[in-house]
Amino acid sequence: MSEEKPGIQELRDELAIRDLVARYSEAVDRRDEKAWAETWAEDGIWNVGPSHATGREAVVKTWSGLMELFRFVTQMPQSGFIELDGNHARGTWQVMELGWPHQGDPSCTLGVYDDRYRRTDAGWRFAERSFHFVYMGPPDLSGRLIGHPSSPLPPEEG
Repeated sequence: MSEEKPGIQELRDELAIRDLVARYSEAVDRRDEKAWAETWAEDGIWNVGPSHATGREAVVKTWSGLMELFRFVTQMPQSGFIELDGNHARGTWQVMELGWPHQGDPSCTLGVYDDRYRRTDAGWRFAERSFHFVYMGPPDLSGRLIGHPSSPLPPEEG
């Protein structure tokens, strides 16, 4: 058996985490509760807006309740980075989400996910995901701009 070249495992880990993020968003798009649940560690923590849940069962229950508000949601992860540390990692992702609620007008949400990942027997899973809203409002971007959590908005001109 040949010896693995340095850095190969890190590349595999990063690709596996990028796949995890993609599977999470794809499960949102398909409203696939089982597939979405499988992206979480058993003791995972999810923070999104005023909602906080700990443990896969509570996380899935919270997600299901939020998804019930919408006829359709599509989530598009944008740029992201990952920092590996053995069996743990952290990452940050820019996300755009478009939603069509059962009542009211379509909405656009821009935000940032700050993630912690853990390698489990089943592969990489979310240990914690915290969503920070940057913008929420109409898809034409006429709503309230909140700004990136680590970069305050400059004052409006005018």
